[in-house]
Amino acid sequence: MNAIVTGASRGIGRGIAKDLSKTHKVIATYLGSLEQAESLKAETGCEIFRCDIGNPTDRAALINFARGVFPEGLDLLVNNAGIAPRERLDILQATEQSFDELINTNLKGPHFLTQLAANWMLEKGSGRIVFVSSISAFTASINRAEYCVSKAGVSMSRLVYAQRLAPEGIQVFEIQPGIIRTDMISKVEKVYDEKIAGGLLPQRRMGEPSDIANVVRSIADGHLDYCAGQVIHADGGFHIRSL
Repeated sequence: MNAIVTGASRGIGRGIAKDLSKTHKVIATYLGSLEQAESLKAETGCEIFRCDIGNPTDRAALINFARGVFPEGLDLLVNNAGIAPRERLDILQATEQSFDELINTNLKGPHFLTQLAANWMLEKGSGRIVFVSSISAFTASINRAEYCVSKAGVSMSRLVYAQRLAPEGIQVFEIQPGIIRTDMISKVEKVYDEKIAGGLLPQRRMGEPSDIANVVRSIADGHLDYCAGQVIHADGGFHIRSL
């Protein structure tokens, strides 16, 4: 079995790539630290490939590389790569530059990488595609609106691809992680810990990358193949509304 995991050198993506490497040949993409990517390769045997997911040339190069590594085809694409705003600004001061950067990386990138991967999967009539979005797809944060908008767009991308590809034997899913202990939240980790202890989450703990990897594992192993287009909340119960 063959898989591509984007944004896999750290955080959630690294956890996913480490778990999948137990059963799959994995191409793990990275953009920032080559050292982190090489340590993942040394630990797991994953192939690594530098890819700016927001760049169409890089996306095409990734698929061309994968075709060489996986002559028998692609079984799983995990769209995990994403970025947070460089600076958290109130929506009334946030810039178009930041908006464009996040839309390009978090939404346009995975949307069109999925197009390339789906057309490849159609050649053998099977495959699975995962979009890793966020609770920010349905939760408003006025100091990072561009992030929320990008993740809400990912939800619709999942829906349209799921509808188009399910008849072709390709299943599409979305995982919405909650507050996960990664370097993306390192600056506000203490604040989140306090909120969780105060009751923000029904399950009184922060999530770990392994929690998301476990959901991807269920998808990769085919346990959710009759759940086309499903959203999976991996958020400790954050999505539950209560009075």
